[in-house]
Amino acid sequence: MIWADSTTVSQRVRVIAEAGVNHNGSLDLALRLVDAAAEAGADAVKFQTFKASAIVSRFASKASYQKETTGTNESQLEMVRKLELPLQDHHALLTHCKQRSIEFLSTPFDRQSARFLICELGLERIKLASGEITNAPLLLAVAQLGKPVILSTGMSTLAEVENALGVLAFGYLGSLAPPDGAVFRDAFVSSAGQSMLAERVSLLHCTTEYPAPFEQVNLRTMDTLAVAFSLPVGLSDHTLGIAVPIAAVARGACIIEKHFTLDKTMPGPDHRASLEPAELAAMVSGIRQVEAALGSPVKRPSQAELSNRSVARKSLVALRPVQRGEVFSDGNLGCKRPGQGLSPFMFWDTLGRAAVRDFDEDEPIEY
Repeated sequence: MIWADSTTVSQRVRVIAEAGVNHNGSLDLALRLVDAAAEAGADAVKFQTFKASAIVSRFASKASYQKETTGTNESQLEMVRKLELPLQDHHALLTHCKQRSIEFLSTPFDRQSARFLICELGLERIKLASGEITNAPLLLAVAQLGKPVILSTGMSTLAEVENALGVLAFGYLGSLAPPDGAVFRDAFVSSAGQSMLAERVSLLHCTTEYPAPFEQVNLRTMDTLAVAFSLPVGLSDHTLGIAVPIAAVARGACIIEKHFTLDKTMPGPDHRASLEPAELAAMVSGIRQVEAALGSPVKRPSQAELSNRSVARKSLVALRPVQRGEVFSDGNLGCKRPGQGLSPFMFWDTLGRAAVRDFDEDEPIEY
């Protein structure tokens, strides 16, 4: 099953601490990242699984932010080769995650890596990166393995998201028809396909830039995704700081993914736009506070408020000494704390009435 149902108010928000490639190829550093994520209170720590030569051609250039963080002397392929996490290291990380009671997740970037994560490591769900939303062969291979998918949607249009969901639906249904656009569309619109997607897919809104400018985050897009596809929606956040993911939870995000590192000054493409451990812990704490604060949509006094009502509200009182039989008017009738007597809503009903007894100044009115 997927992690969260976006229609359930009390559902716990799941926090994915994105270690990504911030291990710099070191198992020791990767294990320390697991520790930091667990100590920060994250629900899962996520890495990336790939064979560089299978996903990057020798002609691929670096992204602008990668050139800024790692220079221009090496190609993207050369950079990515140094960030591979050997398959044997995955076993060690999985074991360590179990010891630290945090879920191990990873993003596969090729079909062989997806099969390794699900068939050998036994992962219960797969996270797919924004760059793979048009990689139909990978989407299909992952869906055919039957596990739930968390799909990031950075750089995409609604139509591209729908196309990707069509591939996933087709794969989940186990159809024997030859794959093509028409059968993907049929799978997406079918009741069985929609049921499979609802059971197994979550979407993450994302702005694929490192760091992402605040004015280009467009958190309202989460609402659009939720309405368009009736699926749980969260945020994969690349902004600096922790304000945006906390705000996303207030807007209904059920999953938050955020890059983190042990040290932002480390060499590598993603460290600079990542949180350090103390910031990650602060983000998790803020998310927990916001999800607790969301509470119920019913407007009624909370338990914590009840004892304060009589203190904060007012009652009808005599503004000066009033003798028995004297008529109440604007000059001798007013509203003051505490709210233990007649409600100020009775003010106009009381005007013109004769006092039933003597009242001292500030004494609550009765009749």
